[in-house]
Amino acid sequence: MKLLKTIFTTSLLIPALALANVSPEQKGLEIAAEGDRRDTGFGDTTSSLVMELKNRNGDISVRQLRTLTLEVINDGDKIMSVFDKPTDVKGTSMLTFSHKQGNDDQWLYLPALKRVKRINSSNKSGPFMGSEFAYEDISSQEVEKYSYRWLRDEQLNGQDCFVIERYPLDKKSGYNRQMVWIDKAEYRMQKVDFYDRKDSLLKTLLVSGYQQYLGKFWRAEEMEMTNHQNGKSSRLVSSNYQFQTGLNERDFNKNSLKRVR
Repeated sequence: MKLLKTIFTTSLLIPALALANVSPEQKGLEIAAEGDRRDTGFGDTTSSLVMELKNRNGDISVRQLRTLTLEVINDGDKIMSVFDKPTDVKGTSMLTFSHKQGNDDQWLYLPALKRVKRINSSNKSGPFMGSEFAYEDISSQEVEKYSYRWLRDEQLNGQDCFVIERYPLDKKSGYNRQMVWIDKAEYRMQKVDFYDRKDSLLKTLLVSGYQQYLGKFWRAEEMEMTNHQNGKSSRLVSSNYQFQTGLNERDFNKNSLKRVR
């Protein structure tokens, strides 16, 4: 994740000596940059997702959606999310233009109103379609949007991991900081703790079930976001990943929000 693209390839590990001789801030940045570098070159992807929303009483509602992602060289990725089920959200779609610098651009199409609504950057911490994922979580997590600090190395679920902190540079972010576990073997995001603007633990994201595609790219099958403050959680289960399907810029514009099926 990048949040719907939290995958890293296997080649060219950062030399241990290089990381050993830098400051915690530089080490954190280099770890994040290496993970991002390993995901370069995928072109475009499509996938199917099931979203499970669980309330504090344990009741679950289910939604089905699709995502389309276009890699943009020298800028953030473009992401389209389209809801197919249930009926009350069918046809709802969201388009995100992520950027390395400045605010991301996001639009939401509501079929009941037959209009495209721009999402104000000041509302980026709001919930995405009633889930515990915020709008800013759905954007690609560009390295340039944060400052970093390496904290320590430790094991998580039997995997050797770097533990780094990243601090959003955007003052409108809903987060003060994020603590991220990245495995040393493949530089894949495994866990994220999100702290709110008061620096209280807000949410935890667990990422699992990574599969490799095209001999290089990793994708997670499951992402579960737990909100510690309201007792709710959201689970995204991904499948049917397709790469380099021929998507282009014409597939990612405000008009395509209305016509995508």
